Amino acid sequence: MINFFAIILIIIIGILLLVLKKRSFKKLINKSNLYSIKLNKNNKFLFNKKSFLYNHEDKKYSVFYKNSQRNKMFSLFKGNTEKKLKALKIAEELADKSTLPILRKGLRDISPEVVEISALLIRKFK
Repeated sequence: MINFFAIILIIIIGILLLVLKKRSFKKLINKSNLYSIKLNKNNKFLFNKKSFLYNHEDKKYSVFYKNSQRNKMFSLFKGNTEKKLKALKIAEELADKSTLPILRKGLRDISPEVVEISALLIRKFK
């Protein structure tokens, strides 16, 4: 009789442990989701040197959009300084390795603004 109650007690304790572990595991998952949401809200966009984040994983673009923006960026970079700054803005938005040739060209540019922004953007890949 004592063995029967001991087995029942062990089963009840095991079930309670599984339920509590499952709840704590769900809480852990929810905390990590909340943390990533907080990071997304703190993202600043474009050339703020102190709070520059390069989280390209948060931005999901279609292949068509990326290709069109990349072509636009290459054509803009052939223009004057204002157009080059627009091209660098697109490079920051895309934030992938296909923008590295433009950023390297920006490092050799005459305009100090273009060089500075290109250096900030290219630093995030190292």
